[in-house]
Amino acid sequence: MQQYLNPGPFIDSDHPAVIDFTETHRGTDRDPLAQAVSLYYAVREAVRYNPYTFSRDPVTLRGSYALAAGESYCVPKATLLAGCARHCGIPARIGLADVRNHLSTPRLLELLRSDVFAMHGYTELYLNDRWVKATPAFNQGLCELFDVAPLEFDGRHDSVFHPFNRQGAKLMEYVTDHGQFADVPEAFFFEHLEKCYPHLFGAQVPCLLGDMQGDLSRA
Repeated sequence: MQQYLNPGPFIDSDHPAVIDFTETHRGTDRDPLAQAVSLYYAVREAVRYNPYTFSRDPVTLRGSYALAAGESYCVPKATLLAGCARHCGIPARIGLADVRNHLSTPRLLELLRSDVFAMHGYTELYLNDRWVKATPAFNQGLCELFDVAPLEFDGRHDSVFHPFNRQGAKLMEYVTDHGQFADVPEAFFFEHLEKCYPHLFGAQVPCLLGDMQGDLSRA
């Protein structure tokens, strides 16, 4: 269990900014579950979800990087939540899965050339003697634009993407579960992404500048 408590290259729970953020948002309750819930909502809202921030630079996978940028995608947001939890003494790890994503925009689908989002990241927290999934990716403002309820987290039940929106349209389905890791498995992570999206790893990489919330606002 110690490996899920120690700082890692990407789950950098010992980074000063991560420590400050955690101390600000863990709340006054000393109960680990209450702290985990408080930190989940803090990460969900403090770092805006923007998949266009993806980079082949491993540094961008760090929780501290996502915190400094103020926007990121699912994996760095998951490492940030894991880092916050570890600072509080809550064992935490990263889960990775490929998901078929209907919660997207035409521009992003064109960029990926696929409706499968490879290496979707979530956090697992060890609370009350069991692992619980937490997915702090989509902030409330983005969910409102997609007309989908934001994911809640109570520390007792898994918090994963809703399969349907408020109108009953399919949103997201898990295709492949890659398992859980003490930290982001850098080589495996990028190798699998290159296999799924070779055009993003070639010499002529398409421009990733953009903003999903902006895409939706202009739609």
